[in-house]
Amino acid sequence: MTGSVEGANAEADAESVPRERRAVVAKRVDAGNADLTEITQLAAAAGYEVVGELAQTRTEDAAFMFGEGKVAELRDLVRRTDAGAVIVDNDVGPYQTFNIGGELPEGVEVIDRFTLILEIFGQRANTRKAQLQVELAELRYELPRAEAKASLAKRDERPGFMGLGEYDESVERDIKRQISEIRGELESIAAKEEARREQRRDSGFDLVALAGYTNAGKSTLMRRLAAEIDVDENADRHPDLDTTAESQDMLFTTLGTTTRRAEMERRDVLLTDTVGFIADLPHWLVESFESTLDSVYRADLVLLVVDASEPVETMREKLVTSHDTLYERNEAPIVTVFNKVDRLAPGELADKRGALSGVAPDPVAVSAKTGAGVAELRDRVEAELPDWERERLVLPVSDDAMSLVSWIHDHGHVDEESYASDQVTVDFEAKPSIVARARSKAAALAPPEST
Repeated sequence: MTGSVEGANAEADAESVPRERRAVVAKRVDAGNADLTEITQLAAAAGYEVVGELAQTRTEDAAFMFGEGKVAELRDLVRRTDAGAVIVDNDVGPYQTFNIGGELPEGVEVIDRFTLILEIFGQRANTRKAQLQVELAELRYELPRAEAKASLAKRDERPGFMGLGEYDESVERDIKRQISEIRGELESIAAKEEARREQRRDSGFDLVALAGYTNAGKSTLMRRLAAEIDVDENADRHPDLDTTAESQDMLFTTLGTTTRRAEMERRDVLLTDTVGFIADLPHWLVESFESTLDSVYRADLVLLVVDASEPVETMREKLVTSHDTLYERNEAPIVTVFNKVDRLAPGELADKRGALSGVAPDPVAVSAKTGAGVAELRDRVEAELPDWERERLVLPVSDDAMSLVSWIHDHGHVDEESYASDQVTVDFEAKPSIVARARSKAAALAPPEST
């Protein structure tokens, strides 16, 4: 059984951080040692200063989550650190939340893992789509709690049973109505985004998505792969392209999607970074962000980014969870990218490759920070993308033919272009849809048959 740890600078922090943003983090596990690293990072991402820690190894207590003695210890820790919040790295039921809060000093908020994640999402939701997805997740989180209040109120005929608040039957119906309306609006947004993806493909772009756990370095890798051009040059074709991708040592800096043109040798690639995975997310929360995850599910290729500096077992667990998420709906090939190899000791990369070969066959090792291995990753991306078709067109020399040749250069890769006195020959490779359109355009250039 493990105990509690107070923040070393709790007293000093009390003077600079408002009480409501000072938090004690706590976690209960059935067996082994409770790891508070991730919940501490999540708390920091939400703007809390962690001033104390508490952990317990025991079976769950139905009333308090923790044992009653541990809750008393939690209360004392909160008082000593003058914390205004307790963040519990567990899925805490509504009654457990109420019971824990009743043992703490007045005004101290009890926040469970998923409430904290929703708070972070709410802070980062800067687009209508992201805001809708956050609202949907919040409503789906609240619905079973409203249903629990309804059940208890009907059973005990006591509004406000166990301090859960007065129940109104219209609350549950209103939540379901709002969920239905938000889903409808998100479906409309998703349809527009799918049309945009097809427009990009018709313009000759391959779509590559970055996936993986939050803080694996996806955004940094995106900046490394991004072409050194101003994507606003293509604003007439792709007005939604973003010119930057945020990269910070903080969880959930990427909530919505960010798309940039990537620098490749032969292929025109649009690279999309999206929200990072995180451990132990419930199904309802993943489904709430299904619209954002469509950028991954509907890509031509997925780069699954893993933090190679983490322990092997942590990497394995994240790879397995990521594969479960991706293979459920994704049909595109997946390339595993071991990032942050600059942090590894000599020989450590080879050991990890061997240990993880079953879940990460033939990974590409890179350091997004230093650029090591990025050239090899570019080559791998082009090799794994869907095959192009080869075509040879002979065109009559004319202004329209020159426009077609220029169009082929923009949408494919020209291997050879030659001119004779009255015709131009162009050998090129491109996506099948582009080849078909080039043939159609070329046919329209043929001179009419004489009658």
